[in-house]
Amino acid sequence: MSTVLIVDDSHTVREMLSEQLKRGGFNVIEAVDGEEAMEKIKFHSPDLVITDIVMPRKNGYELTRWIKNDPKTRHTPVVMCTSKSEEFDVYWGMKQGADAYITKPYHPPDLLDAVKKLLNQTKD
Repeated sequence: MSTVLIVDDSHTVREMLSEQLKRGGFNVIEAVDGEEAMEKIKFHSPDLVITDIVMPRKNGYELTRWIKNDPKTRHTPVVMCTSKSEEFDVYWGMKQGADAYITKPYHPPDLLDAVKKLLNQTKD
């Protein structure tokens, strides 16, 4: 069973995503910001990370760059799930190394499909 790390400073968003992913058959780890996520990644090695962008301490851009620049985690897929929906936001998120960019509000099956697709790609 794959493990997904959800990184969002909103308790409600983490809870909602967690429930969706658990129903989809995933193990879930949660972090409130990029700083906590980095600590959890060091000890839990998730199979995929879903991160918001705007968070205290370390934001989603910084977290994604850290994941993609570390030889141990650079192949871990990162999904940015955020309310930042301008064309430049999407461009910048992908430039930081995000493998997918989903804007809130989103259709829950779309997020699950993106997670499954990225996890299947990493197995190939």
